[in-house]
Amino acid sequence: MDATGDGTRGHRLLRLVEVMDTLRRECPWDRSQTHESLAKYLLQEAYETLETIEGGDAALLREELGDVLLQVVFHAAIAAERPEGDPARFTVDDVADAIIDKMTRRHPHVFGGTEVSGADEVRSNWEAIKAAERAEKARAAGGDGSTSVLDGVPFAQPAVMLAHELQKRAVRNGFPADLVGDDGAEGGELFAAVAAEQERGRDAEMDLRAAARRFDARVRAAEHAARSDGREPRELSEEEWRAYWAKSEQE
Repeated sequence: MDATGDGTRGHRLLRLVEVMDTLRRECPWDRSQTHESLAKYLLQEAYETLETIEGGDAALLREELGDVLLQVVFHAAIAAERPEGDPARFTVDDVADAIIDKMTRRHPHVFGGTEVSGADEVRSNWEAIKAAERAEKARAAGGDGSTSVLDGVPFAQPAVMLAHELQKRAVRNGFPADLVGDDGAEGGELFAAVAAEQERGRDAEMDLRAAARRFDARVRAAEHAARSDGREPRELSEEEWRAYWAKSEQE
């Protein structure tokens, strides 16, 4: 049983839906929002959650995940206000139903009779199921069911993540890994660097973020060292910067 005395896990989500409905009725700002106006907040909350995970603050993570959850409930509340019969109308229950159906469908080794030998086979089955889903969507849209292995990769994501996902999706579906590389044009070296990270079993986006954080920490350490000597970092010469940079590596 949880702290509220109700043993039903997830019951507070119902209260969140009620709060959101009240805000849509009674708060001028919340009432004026649209899917488009909220889009930036969804990105912002997602990045704040990522930063919290990287910082290892488990207590703050609970709050940040709540902010992300609010965005989902907010969008669902907006959609639910559309008239019955409108293709763009859906409710928060429809959102839940959709992801429940997807997760059960894509995990036949858990919710069905499929047997797997390990995580690699799970990933292989996942890709096959997704390919079948994409083909079905293409037929439903009036096509012949032909799809690309790269269908569904969102180009709106950060470039390093996009490169990583395109490469991973292609290789997982039989594309030769050695064909992923520098094409000689702008950005080619960076694209190849992402592939090299992936070949080592690394996540280029997360590794680049880690490198950025190390750089940030070291620059700040060098600045601190300079200020400890009574120097203003912005007034340092390049040689003085190099000296404090070397000192920061030793600390």
